[in-house]
Amino acid sequence: MNRIFYLSAICLLMLSITVSAQTKKQMVRLAKITVDPAQLDAYNTALKKQMATAVAKEPGVLTYYAVADQKDPSHITILEIYADVDAYKKHTETAHFKEYKATVQNMVKSLELVDVDLIGAAKKP
Repeated sequence: MNRIFYLSAICLLMLSITVSAQTKKQMVRLAKITVDPAQLDAYNTALKKQMATAVAKEPGVLTYYAVADQKDPSHITILEIYADVDAYKKHTETAHFKEYKATVQNMVKSLELVDVDLIGAAKKP
């Protein structure tokens, strides 16, 4: 009887953890950035370093995609996906994010942050 009770308790615990994880809402954000064209190479270097470090070191940082406008490469859009809002808050407190912000502060001419909801995704396996 004790064995059945323990197995049931473990199953219920695992089910509640799974449901809890599924109900947490990912945070999805677009960062629209205009960079000083004279500093674009330095900005891109700093951005790539920050992105790679965040994805490697932070479990809550799920995705980063950075793209540049073909007609004006100083217009950059970044798609950021975090496990949840708490993961984003933790990200902004990391040493590598603070280093990135300090490095690019005089390179960025404008920054617009747009929180969005992911309504669909398709990708090849």
